[in-house]
Amino acid sequence: MHEVEQLIDGRWAPGTGGRTLTVTGPCDDRPVTRVPVASEADVAAAVRAARAAAPEWARTAPAARAAALHAAANAIEAAAGELAEIMAGEMGKPVDGARDSIAAGVGTLRQYAELGPTHRGRSLAGDDGAIDLMAYRPRGVVAVITPWNDPVAVSCGLLGAALVTGNTVVHKPSERTPATGWRLARLFAPHLPQGVLDVVHGDAPAGAALAAGAVDVVAHVGSTATGRSIAAACARTGAKALLENGGSDPLIVDAGVDPVWAAGQAALGAFANSGQICVAVERIYVHREVAEPFVEALAAEAETWGKQIGPLVDRRLRDTVHQQVRAAVRDGATLVCGGAVPDAPGAYYPPTVLTGCTDDMPVMREETFGPVAPVLVVDSFEEALERAADSPYGLAATVLTPSMSHAQRAWRELPAGTIKVNAVFGGAPGGAAHPRRGSGQGFGYGPELLDEMTVTTVVHLEAPPTGW
Repeated sequence: MHEVEQLIDGRWAPGTGGRTLTVTGPCDDRPVTRVPVASEADVAAAVRAARAAAPEWARTAPAARAAALHAAANAIEAAAGELAEIMAGEMGKPVDGARDSIAAGVGTLRQYAELGPTHRGRSLAGDDGAIDLMAYRPRGVVAVITPWNDPVAVSCGLLGAALVTGNTVVHKPSERTPATGWRLARLFAPHLPQGVLDVVHGDAPAGAALAAGAVDVVAHVGSTATGRSIAAACARTGAKALLENGGSDPLIVDAGVDPVWAAGQAALGAFANSGQICVAVERIYVHREVAEPFVEALAAEAETWGKQIGPLVDRRLRDTVHQQVRAAVRDGATLVCGGAVPDAPGAYYPPTVLTGCTDDMPVMREETFGPVAPVLVVDSFEEALERAADSPYGLAATVLTPSMSHAQRAWRELPAGTIKVNAVFGGAPGGAAHPRRGSGQGFGYGPELLDEMTVTTVVHLEAPPTGW
């Protein structure tokens, strides 16, 4: 059992809330973490500490801030095994996968440590007797609210970009993975001055208090419902909202593709991390020409994935996923495989394939966040594009096609921040996209995240008059 504490102004303590939460491990239903819930007073104290530390941290040389990030990255890398065990115990990702995720977080920290000192403004063409420039400055205090499905990598990205640009941070990890966030902060904090990184824990009320607090930015990765609440809070306070919300990412399987290969891609996108990935494949539009062999191969892939898949984060999420599957079957979908809650400990759910789905089913319309692959057969690529675009979300989309013209149409016409052609995952490092619609706003990755974490000051400087 991990006993978690808050970090406020350099001191680790339970806080004043008096209420605790217990995290139950999704593999065996045993308690793994007890965490104190931050009170509004705790949240306010953390924000005050970050505000007090902000001027000195902003004056710290960018190279020194970058060195602190490199030192933190070294510490996290050295403790990756321990951190992976904690993460696996809280959210169910197999330990090897957790280590890979932590390695990605370390890489992201190093990336921002290198990018930070080179993040520069620009000079402007003014009068010869003056200097005109645009200079970047830190925004101040950044509230970072992170999810449970990739708690280290996401946190490292937002923390790294905020800190290297001279902001101070109040971090609230997900209440489903508080020990992971606590251990990450334990590795981070010794390399930073007092108050530069503060950590509060808790459920929705603690997050709401932080989002409504006296902060300058709220950076959030999580559900659309929470993101909208944060956006409303920021509208009241004037803080900048930087949001990556939920998604319901489509996969289009075009005519002419190898259906067995396409099924492997679909299974990877739908079943990896038990479907608990922001850019997971959530709905599939397959051309009638290849539909039958594709579904057959996808069912075989589901059987293979079922032997290695981890649990969902908890039974609450599993109930939501199962309700969507049952509703689809009740409304006419065919259950090809999966779709049954195991009679065993933990929050496991089998890889599930549905056919005969329709656009208005929740499993096609809403975010599922579980290992479910709902399939809708289409008669043309145009129909697939139209159906894929008809969504309240716009995070990412994938198209499997042998046609270059179809690939071009996809990235031009699909309203999503990331378009992947012939691969459900992958891409060059440093990419950054704007999510669309209910999936959020702002750059959450890449060098552009440094722009989000800073403000631009225009400076016009003239020499004093002669004779002073």
